[in-house]
Amino acid sequence: MRTILYLLPGVAVMSLAFWAYSENYETQEALGSVERLQSRIGSERETLAILRAEWAYLNRPERLRDLAEMNFDRLGLLPLTPDHFAPVSEVAYPPDNFGLVLDPYSLAPVPLEPISLQSDGEVP
Repeated sequence: MRTILYLLPGVAVMSLAFWAYSENYETQEALGSVERLQSRIGSERETLAILRAEWAYLNRPERLRDLAEMNFDRLGLLPLTPDHFAPVSEVAYPPDNFGLVLDPYSLAPVPLEPISLQSDGEVP
């Protein structure tokens, strides 16, 4: 009976030690994975910064103007002038949920169509 009482805590201590070592290895593996991901995120951010710089370099207005002039016969691109834009009064504003359109000059709601009252004063 005493041997069982001595062996039982020994087995419990050994099983807890095994569990603690396995948790330690899993934790170290997770930390290594996090470090690899952080390193990859850093390299991707560097790549993104380089790509943004290249995009800004390629979208310089003088470069685009020269390309438009070189390819004018194929593309027919012209510089923007105020004649290319419509006046604000010609813009069709979508109605809101209540069937009202915002007047672009006063920002006050204006009904789309006049509401006619019936003879008893109710709205149709």
